[in-house]
Amino acid sequence: MLPSTSNYMFEMIRSELTDAVGKEYVDVREADRFAHSVDYYWIPEMWHDRNMPNPQADLIVHPGTAEEVSKVMKIANTYKIPVVPWGGGSGSQGGALPVLGGILLDTKRLNKVWKIDTTALTVTAGTGIIMRHLEWEVNKAGYSTMHLPASIACATVGGFLAHRGTGVLSTKWGKIEDMVMSLEVVLPTGEIINTLPIPRHASGPDLTMMFLGSEGTLGVITKVTLKIHPQPEARKFRAYLFKTFDDAMDAGASLMRSRLRPCAIRLYDEEETRHHVKRVFGLDDISGSYLVFGFDGYEKIVDLEMEEAMKIMKKYDVQDLGSKGGDMWWENKYKFFYPPYMFHMPQAFGTLDTVATFSDIKNVYHAMKKVVNENFPEARFIGHFSHWYEWGCMLYARFIFEKAPADPREAAELYNRVWDLAIRAAIANGGVINEHHGVGLKLGRLMKELYGPAKELVLDKLKKELDPNNIMNPGKMGFGF
Repeated sequence: MLPSTSNYMFEMIRSELTDAVGKEYVDVREADRFAHSVDYYWIPEMWHDRNMPNPQADLIVHPGTAEEVSKVMKIANTYKIPVVPWGGGSGSQGGALPVLGGILLDTKRLNKVWKIDTTALTVTAGTGIIMRHLEWEVNKAGYSTMHLPASIACATVGGFLAHRGTGVLSTKWGKIEDMVMSLEVVLPTGEIINTLPIPRHASGPDLTMMFLGSEGTLGVITKVTLKIHPQPEARKFRAYLFKTFDDAMDAGASLMRSRLRPCAIRLYDEEETRHHVKRVFGLDDISGSYLVFGFDGYEKIVDLEMEEAMKIMKKYDVQDLGSKGGDMWWENKYKFFYPPYMFHMPQAFGTLDTVATFSDIKNVYHAMKKVVNENFPEARFIGHFSHWYEWGCMLYARFIFEKAPADPREAAELYNRVWDLAIRAAIANGGVINEHHGVGLKLGRLMKELYGPAKELVLDKLKKELDPNNIMNPGKMGFGF
């Protein structure tokens, strides 16, 4: 940690950082330090709600180039000061919280769009750019990144890279790691490296993938080259209402096994359909499991794929809601995640997202639901399946307590117990800790259980070699302090 602000050594270090990035980009104001002490992780929100002090960074530094990031990292290593990268602050896992104080590295000045290559169909940009702004720039040239998550308006590109984020069109266009061509990274000790400019090769291990999902523990990603795509001629949706979740899951899996290429599939279980789909869509009565899918591209191909998909759905006892039911989801897809539809204080809630193969995903869902319902009868368990792959799909499960304990320590203990039991149930049935929100502070304790000996033999050794002073986002991803 930094020396006390009343200590002249604090001013000496502050002067070095000012020399590195400029006086206006080194911030010690209380309001800004507070604003960077709470993300969308429920525990720090609750802690603040209960008038408890959250850990704060000692300094907020706003570098504008990779070279400035490098200077900051070298200063931090000299004095062994923790450094925590911060993008949009929209993460839900506590991955950007400055739990040991030190320097919080706000990356949003790294927001330049360097190049749109219309031959290779790529865009190169700084990782501090808000995703919506990057999408707008690419749209002006007639293209799309096809990365359209619910947090597109507030999260940075670097945030998605840090935890392998996913957008609503991932079923066809992939997660963020499928879109990456190359990275510029500042290592914890200050060196600047670039990964190879092409994503597929046999020239040794893929360094790009090593940094993706590392959540700022192995370095600071400062620049990225992403694939871009022509805007589709057509994008069409259709929805169905199944009597049971199990039938709907079988239908969705059959659609993926057909090797048609839907751009999106989303399946809501009976509970989420009855309460949340109904409310967001403004429907009077709806029950069962709501399944929606869509196709995009050339209109003739879209129509052909839709026709074949409809044949698959007709094999089930199902209510066809038509294109109107499908368009209703596309037009309202983000509303689920914003007021007044999203959960908020005084509720206690969490997103237990995981992913598994089609052989295991139903077992994962039922096991997680059972453990929440049996151990926390006062909580509701709901789930939908947002991102689908050739081999399986992602479960976006949530638990909701209408009111958490008033005592903050009791509330934190209850919250962590839900996570421990639910994620262990997922792992035991073929799931993982997380699919696209990351590990962060929230789930780091479970990394050893997921990875077994590989955690210590590979991940811990990699961390120690790249970050010998353990200053890079300490306490996250199970790496300790």
